[in-house]
Amino acid sequence: MANESVLVATPTPIRLPPPRHVEGFSEDQWQTLFALLDAVAPSIAVEAELTDRKTQLRITEAECLAAYEATKKNVRNVPDYEKFKAYLGSRLVYTPEYTEHIKRLIGNIPKAAQKDLGRVLALLNTQAGSLLATGRCVRVKDQPIHLREALFRSWAKSRLSVFPKLADTFLTMGKIAFAQLDPLFRELSDYTDAKEDYKPGPTFDYKFMQFPPSDGPASVDVDVVIVGSGCGGGVCAKVLAEAGHNVLVVDKGYYFPPSQLPMTAAAANEFLFDGKGFMQTDDGTMGIVAGSNWGGGGTINWSVSLQPQDYVRREWANEGLDFFATREFQDSLDRVYDTMGVSDQHLRHGHGGQVLLDGARKLGWPARVCPQNTGGAEHYCGRCHHGCGAGEKQGPAVCWLPAASRAGAKFVEGMEVFEVVFDKTGGSNRAVGIVGRWTPRDEDGGLQKPPSAKAQRIVNVNAKRVIVSCGTLQSPLLLMRSGLKNPHIGRNLHLHPVVSVRATFDQDIKGWESSIITSVCTALENLDGKGHGVKLETSVMLPYLLLFAHPHEGGLQWKLDALRARQMCNFISLARDRDTGRVYADPNDGRPRVAYATSSFDRAHILAGIIAIAKLCYVEGATEIWPSVPGVASFKRNTAKPSGSMNVNEAGGIDDPEFAAWIALIERTGLNSPQVRFACAHQMGSCRMSARREDGVVDSSGKVYGAENLLVADASVFPSASGVNPMVTNMAIADYIARGLSKELKSSEVRASL
Repeated sequence: MANESVLVATPTPIRLPPPRHVEGFSEDQWQTLFALLDAVAPSIAVEAELTDRKTQLRITEAECLAAYEATKKNVRNVPDYEKFKAYLGSRLVYTPEYTEHIKRLIGNIPKAAQKDLGRVLALLNTQAGSLLATGRCVRVKDQPIHLREALFRSWAKSRLSVFPKLADTFLTMGKIAFAQLDPLFRELSDYTDAKEDYKPGPTFDYKFMQFPPSDGPASVDVDVVIVGSGCGGGVCAKVLAEAGHNVLVVDKGYYFPPSQLPMTAAAANEFLFDGKGFMQTDDGTMGIVAGSNWGGGGTINWSVSLQPQDYVRREWANEGLDFFATREFQDSLDRVYDTMGVSDQHLRHGHGGQVLLDGARKLGWPARVCPQNTGGAEHYCGRCHHGCGAGEKQGPAVCWLPAASRAGAKFVEGMEVFEVVFDKTGGSNRAVGIVGRWTPRDEDGGLQKPPSAKAQRIVNVNAKRVIVSCGTLQSPLLLMRSGLKNPHIGRNLHLHPVVSVRATFDQDIKGWESSIITSVCTALENLDGKGHGVKLETSVMLPYLLLFAHPHEGGLQWKLDALRARQMCNFISLARDRDTGRVYADPNDGRPRVAYATSSFDRAHILAGIIAIAKLCYVEGATEIWPSVPGVASFKRNTAKPSGSMNVNEAGGIDDPEFAAWIALIERTGLNSPQVRFACAHQMGSCRMSARREDGVVDSSGKVYGAENLLVADASVFPSASGVNPMVTNMAIADYIARGLSKELKSSEVRASL
């Protein structure tokens, strides 16, 4: 039974495990790291109030007053002067919270990255290394703050590629830590981790299977075992359980009820995201966000529910996958919509969503409202990136898996699956189950203790069919661990690369309070005539995600800009990428590694989207626009000029020579710099569906080529990029695959009974 929701002040806090030990890091290396991070958002004090020249950045009283006057012009909710100075003077680096945050972050990154960082810090802790990297013989940690702050600007301009990457690494760490932890920043931004009227949704009792301590393995027999509880696995579980099959769903992640959501950023990284929130491509140019919890990506996605467009379905059908163009697949899409109560009738747009709609109308561009999977609720919330506290987002953990439970499905959380087990008798390769390790919760239900301190069990699941639904980054790794040799496994990886554009407006927005994506501009979605282009959307606007990629020209500039976060909107140019990468296992610990470089073809489309977003923001009155194009400064509106809408001519152009010159600079500069930073929240295609074994990993029914009784049902089977937020496409394909499997199982039962 689901418990009734009750009004409480905040989500129930989740205690975190201690940070993981970082092998080989000395105290001197930690001190060097913290000395660098201290310079990202340093303590800034006027001369008369300076107490430590090594750790405080000095400015004159006149400079401070000028900064305050500029803030009063740019910020609607400006603090008084004393609080403003206190904000500038804040310093977090050696507080327990900051130290734990950074040590947790470093402990979670891949071991190879830890070693690389350790070597850099060790070098900077020597006089010779410091001379090489800074031009000074004094070790970095012993240099005064103004030299450490200037170091980032120097590194960013270096022709040696290693130094811009170092600057970006330390700046990103420092900006995120500041935006998450600084109490005065949070106060002045009016940011809290949950809504003021927080009321958690109902909890579902999954009755997760438990295994008593034993030296031997546990054994479970089922018709179908599904590995993964996300958007693919959740749908398969519901369809198959309701069809009367004995279903077991296992996942390495754990269930967190709405009363524990949304989490803090630290807890969300620890418990909701793959890679503990730190994943990037091998070349470091793209950050990757993927869910890893009970409910998978459906727990941390943003509700937008777009169906695949006709030209994508035709493209896939023309590759021999005829069902994508059939009424049967449309029925699967419609069932997904009906089950989650998808609708666009109840929406309330935030400022960014309205900018896209109104700006597109003024420019004569197509734009539309995005349906949401919120069961008819308004769901005016921007914090679902850390989990939906209201329980209104009808993802796997709220909608699909509870339905499967009511139909008799069983569940295991905390089970890491090693491999699919095969019967190779007589030359066959028939999947007969899985084997993995189950890790229970702590005695109090928490997850603080290390796994090695718990009574773990090896669990063998015997099954007639195995469905792999681990997600695009994990499903191919499970197939590889299971001995499958198809060269397509892990390849054909699409990531929908995005670049963000931030803009400030002359009003108090607080984007983290409003719905994340409620509209999309489709003017540039088919730039090559073959379905490749970009969609223009809003993005999550939690302060640390707004600011981690914000330009850093110095501590004062960045702290002043951070005060404007509550007036910012974040937009993305999202490419339907033509070109691909691959995912493979890290040789140290088996985690996913991603080899992907955004191609010049796809970069050109993203650039066109950046320019379009800038125009949308301009005509909607943005006061400053940051394009995320290295080498191009922000555009600052001349406030003496009329509002943006009055600068649109009859042909849909913008009559502002300064803005036109800035746009031309973006076009000339382009996105070919190695310092361009991309992001990815959609992963697809690494177990590609194909009509022929030579072209992919699974056939049109989801069956793995070269194996019997083994299927894949998640976004990894997409033949190419979907071009839209992939949740609904993923779910519809899973519905189609599960229904086909159910028919096959029932037919087998009939034949066996004859």
